[in-house]
Amino acid sequence: MASQSANLWVLLGLGLAGIFLVTRKLKKAIREDFGAFLEKLQLLPPPPPLPPKAPHPLTALTFAVSDVFDIDGYVTGFGHPDWVKTHDKASWTSPVVTALVDGGATCIGKTVVDELAYGISGENKHYGTPTNPTTPAKVPGGSSSGAAVAVAANLVDFSLGIDTVGGVRIPAGFCGILGFRPSLGAVSHMGIIPVSTSLDTIGWFAKDPNILRRVGHVLLQLPYAIQRSPRQIIIADDCFQLLKIPVDRVAQVVIKSTEKLFGRQALKHENVEDYLKSKVPSLKEFHSKKSNGEFKTSTRLLANVMHFIQRDEFKHNHGEWISLVKPVLDPSISAEIYETLESADTDIERYKSIRDEMRSAINSLLKDDGILVIPTIADPPPKLGGKEILSEDYKSRAYSLLSIASISGCCQVTIPLGFHNKCPASVSFIARNGGDRFLLDTVQTMYATLQEQVDIAATSKLSRNVVSKEQSAEIAKEKGNQAFKDKQWQKAVGFYTEAIKLSGTNATYYNNRALAYLELGSYLQAEADCTQAINLDKKNVKAYLRRATAREMLGYYKEAIEDFRYALVLEPTNKRAGQSVEKLRKLFQ
Repeated sequence: MASQSANLWVLLGLGLAGIFLVTRKLKKAIREDFGAFLEKLQLLPPPPPLPPKAPHPLTALTFAVSDVFDIDGYVTGFGHPDWVKTHDKASWTSPVVTALVDGGATCIGKTVVDELAYGISGENKHYGTPTNPTTPAKVPGGSSSGAAVAVAANLVDFSLGIDTVGGVRIPAGFCGILGFRPSLGAVSHMGIIPVSTSLDTIGWFAKDPNILRRVGHVLLQLPYAIQRSPRQIIIADDCFQLLKIPVDRVAQVVIKSTEKLFGRQALKHENVEDYLKSKVPSLKEFHSKKSNGEFKTSTRLLANVMHFIQRDEFKHNHGEWISLVKPVLDPSISAEIYETLESADTDIERYKSIRDEMRSAINSLLKDDGILVIPTIADPPPKLGGKEILSEDYKSRAYSLLSIASISGCCQVTIPLGFHNKCPASVSFIARNGGDRFLLDTVQTMYATLQEQVDIAATSKLSRNVVSKEQSAEIAKEKGNQAFKDKQWQKAVGFYTEAIKLSGTNATYYNNRALAYLELGSYLQAEADCTQAINLDKKNVKAYLRRATAREMLGYYKEAIEDFRYALVLEPTNKRAGQSVEKLRKLFQ
């Protein structure tokens, strides 16, 4: 009896072990594609041409497409089962997909998108949220979440998505891969389900900048041309203040890479807020009409404009279907879609004016050879199922950055920059509308150096704080120099003060601030700064000359003469010092 009981326990134990193993295998099978794919398929390219003809440009590459692209014989699902139930199979394949297949690539499946391709989190309660391969506990970003995950997990070489208000740029940033949003209208919208017609672009993901570029050349139908490098890399300083990770972690990587590749003269700093205020006057009218006295920055106003256009055009495209079918939608999406939009014809015209002015402003800033550098998104990826991404503050910070390209119609690329606190970090480059080839060339040129600088930053943790403070101080000084050239004396004082706070042992910072104080007529402050500069550097000729000027204006003529004379000792050929000594000696001695 005891023996039979023992055998029963053995069998039970083996049974439980078997169930455990089967469960593990099943779990592994379910997650093998990270939940990226809705369905697998195969669209094979034509046979390669015989030598000596060149092979197809995308030969041997695989790709996937978001579930907004038509493929002959398949229902385009738009991220919702009710859409599938109420629509027929496509009778043709999107020309974009066909172009890639004809270019030598093999399409292997359709990928998950947010419900109706409307959200930015990448979550989909109907089909499951694709798992972010870099940080599984975080959202992958949307709307083209599955396409980004497929690339990040090495399931395909590249993939297609739709970017309306960030549908490619956000998941690229959250999943640590490259994501390209082309200029508005640069790639045909035929054979896709529209979200917001005047904002929609067909974008693509890749890990390799060379593949990103090759795909771009096929989709943009670009003929051969010599690769160009940027002449100006413009850092949008105020945009980087929105970042929730250290600014230097991103900005310094770009700055160091630019200096190494193109020289310091290629760098420029810009306050986008001030620039848009002066170049997009229709934003001011929009502000006075919509804000009810509440102050909003230009980029936040842009975000509001983008959001309104998205909702208005989405309702125009799909409102009738929603009213008829009444699909079950995620509350965050339904709240926006069902929200009553009040807009007169004058509002619509104002939005058009803003878009036209924005495109003109960005094109004017960047010209044919400039790159605007901004954060892709202000925050790291939020937790799965969390409410953070639904908050107005979160969306406002995100859309403030994303709206620059969406409203202007310019092209933008998300570039991964390693990790910060175990989450992917990224930066975005923007080029003028129509500058897609130039932007792809720039990524190709800079990518290796950017990653090299990421590695340097990651491996120099002990000295990074000291180095970054010194570098930040230099950046502040350069901003001060620019403000001084622009005759913005008070602004220059502010930047030099920032540099001094970061590195208080640099005589140049005090010396430069003294010069700005002199222009403002603040002679006591100028004298004090020069004295501090001299204490730090006894042979600083400019400090003696500027202190002498300050003392002369304060009526301390004897002390002024002494300073001018000491400047002559250090630099006997200094004409200004010699003339000043002679003038003061005649007047007061």
